[in-house]
Amino acid sequence: MLTISAEPLDSVDARQLIGELDDELNSLYPPEDNFTELPTADAFLIARYGHEPVGCGALRFIDATTGEIKRMYVVPTARGRGVGRRVLEQLETFARDRGAHRLVLETGPQQRAAIALYERAGFVSTPCWGEYAHGNNSLCLEKPLHV
Repeated sequence: MLTISAEPLDSVDARQLIGELDDELNSLYPPEDNFTELPTADAFLIARYGHEPVGCGALRFIDATTGEIKRMYVVPTARGRGVGRRVLEQLETFARDRGAHRLVLETGPQQRAAIALYERAGFVSTPCWGEYAHGNNSLCLEKPLHV
């Protein structure tokens, strides 16, 4: 059974999953196109099958009504089983419950499964902002939330 719970960014399982995500991103894109910094998060979720961590995702507010989805990752052996969808749904609920009217995120063109997940969840293309505006491999997406 899949469970999802909030955990600190510096927990052992969080560091493990984030490290695996960083390794994957570094294999896909040059260092200047990886935006892996996340010093704080308003929510960080870990998905588990039993005691085994299999996925994660974070949300940080970038202004009073906009939440940014960060650090979405599912271990390769658990992909295709709805883990990412469930983490994304819980992050969206968290954002909506705290007054967000919009979610945004940045991903890359080689992450086709992630892009498909976000599009199925209602995200659409938007101009990149901030540091992402200068990334050669940044795709930015947004989703309005009806609160």
